[in-house]
Amino acid sequence: MKPSFVIIGIGNPGEQYAKTRHNVGFRAIDNIAEKYKESEEKDIQKFLATGQEAIIEDASVLLLKPTTFVNLSINSVNRVVDFYKLNPAEDILIICDDIDLPVGELRLREKGGPGTHNGLRSIHSLYGDDFPRLRIGLGAPSNGEDLSAWVLSTPSPDEENKINKSMNNISDIVRDFVLSRL
Repeated sequence: MKPSFVIIGIGNPGEQYAKTRHNVGFRAIDNIAEKYKESEEKDIQKFLATGQEAIIEDASVLLLKPTTFVNLSINSVNRVVDFYKLNPAEDILIICDDIDLPVGELRLREKGGPGTHNGLRSIHSLYGDDFPRLRIGLGAPSNGEDLSAWVLSTPSPDEENKINKSMNNISDIVRDFVLSRL
């Protein structure tokens, strides 16, 4: 059955990346699933992702975590969009990290550029600016630290606390987003 919405969290697969800054999109999907899941997470090879069904109010939602790496997020996103014949501007929500926002700040936008995020850049390369995204602030690395190494490192205890506080708001923001689409 075609879901009303597909919510895709961007991150890197594998236990070694689970607690890194770059995986807050996966953590957001887990947070949403805690509240709304209708099935257990499973491998969905046709979408190059793991996923599960959820119900938010009366809307059927598919929660996905691509098993491609961040830079190749489009491979998973495009498969689900093509399979269900979705309109990215109306039927999906991408959740990812953002180094240009203060740690823990959340920003929901209907459209926009990819900024410095390579996962968004990969999606943007096919769909342009017109798809909604929820960004979770990581803050920027300091002292000229290598960006790749920094996003693949674990947050400090203070940063982790701020990220956890923002995760407490994710389910409500997503619920409001879904309700605005019904």
